[in-house]
Amino acid sequence: MTLARAVALLLALGATHAHAADIEYLAPPGVPAKEFPSPRRPVAQIVSPSRSAEEHRDALNEAAEIVRLLELKPGTTVGDIGAGSGYHTVRLSPLVGPTGSVVAEDVTRNYLIELAKRTERLKLTNVIFALGEPHDPRLPASSLDAAILVHMYHEISQPYAFLYNLAPAFKRGARVGIVDLERPTSEHGTPIELLRCELTAVGYREIATYQLAGDGGYLAVFSPPDNAGRKSPRDIVGCGDRTGTR
Repeated sequence: MTLARAVALLLALGATHAHAADIEYLAPPGVPAKEFPSPRRPVAQIVSPSRSAEEHRDALNEAAEIVRLLELKPGTTVGDIGAGSGYHTVRLSPLVGPTGSVVAEDVTRNYLIELAKRTERLKLTNVIFALGEPHDPRLPASSLDAAILVHMYHEISQPYAFLYNLAPAFKRGARVGIVDLERPTSEHGTPIELLRCELTAVGYREIATYQLAGDGGYLAVFSPPDNAGRKSPRDIVGCGDRTGTR
């Protein structure tokens, strides 16, 4: 299913009817994980669809800060990669408005089913649900103006394959915002130097890094590589884990 078809389905049937049965991959598979190096550091287990209480995150102004720093505007299509319980999905939906959309992507179908129910209760009709794989978000080419990966990067089991297969989903000039904590991946964070190394290895370019309030961690903003700038999978060199945790 293409993104255009998914949008048409939502408009034709209404978000209330486009839930469990229509939660599927939105694009054909990308490059298999076996073509890429495996991460040389621990991969955290997915333990919950949410990081912490939403009231706490609201008190830190987390969503508004990410919107401001990424310069997200009405009419844009934003991917919430690893959407989980949808903390950012339901806050981005009113922001991008009826001419924009939020693509809520996750590898756990049950999380997306529950999020679909949540968006129905909130009457949010511009959210599209996308099932992904651990090494491939399975998103249509040139469909996203921006994407956020919030407190989930350390859970990506095949980061080089995932980043490589994510890159074609971006439009020209798109930005990627990754939020994580400055702690080892085994402790549900990603040291910023490790993050920079892994994204640079795939051809992403760092634009800026910001410190978020309280225990929100950092926001690292990158521009994705275009097709010409993407390395061949065989040329990607994996980064070592400098934290000493294995």
